[in-house]
Amino acid sequence: MTHAMDTDHVDHSINVTGEYEKTWARYEELGFTLSPESRHAVTVEAGGPLVPSCTANRCAYFGESFIELIGIVDAAAPDPWHVLPLVDRYQGLHGASFGFGDSEHALVRLRSVDLASSGVLSLQRPVDTPDGPATVRARSVHIDRAKTPEGILHTAEHLTPQFVHQPRFLQHANGARYLDSVLLVVADDELPAYRDRYTAMLGRPATTNGPRQVFQLRVGRVEIIPASALPEVLPGETAPVLPFWAAQGVVVDDLATARALIEANGITTHPLPDGFFVSAADAYGSAVVFR
Repeated sequence: MTHAMDTDHVDHSINVTGEYEKTWARYEELGFTLSPESRHAVTVEAGGPLVPSCTANRCAYFGESFIELIGIVDAAAPDPWHVLPLVDRYQGLHGASFGFGDSEHALVRLRSVDLASSGVLSLQRPVDTPDGPATVRARSVHIDRAKTPEGILHTAEHLTPQFVHQPRFLQHANGARYLDSVLLVVADDELPAYRDRYTAMLGRPATTNGPRQVFQLRVGRVEIIPASALPEVLPGETAPVLPFWAAQGVVVDDLATARALIEANGITTHPLPDGFFVSAADAYGSAVVFR
């Protein structure tokens, strides 16, 4: 695990859906091993008791990064993270979390560019392990949602990564090794503003790769493209709204093996120069790219 102070890797993608049972089943058909369902618990008022929220998740863990699949399991329950408006826009990928080795440093830097919307938040939840119950502990700084119409963005500092990335969850039938990328589509005339904001957010400039503005981290990257380039980058895909998180990508051990497994489960794949992808429609949200 990283000990870098600043932005270091894409910690996880944030997918939100009301069709959670279909989505969880589909990701298993895509060859991912998912953790058991875990209901989120929240406090409705300061100092109040923990109560079930409207969401639960299952995750595909890779040892450092992961895919989080959040389901709206009870729309009438509390929604402290305001995820219900997100699924009104579309179902699928709605943001990402970025690994920071030091949350205090993250807070200082994000405040310096006027992007932090919280102090350092301490998070914990109970989890089962093969050795018995344990407590996952982490810290985070949230990025101002008022300035990020594309969705949820925050930092992640894991204090107990061994309880998150348990070995029993790390082997995937598709050979997935890590979360490689998240792809954001924006209006053509807004691309410069998004590039500047992510430069400030991630503490590094973008490089240009064809139509992509690429923010490469130690592991994983953020790619931003103009809407006019989506047919070139992901042929056949469309953006239901803008901005739109169009895809997340994973690196696998062997492309042919992964593709054969997915197609054997009756799911159509589409070629890319460096791999293949499963469409947003077939992935119940945003496209999944395999490289």
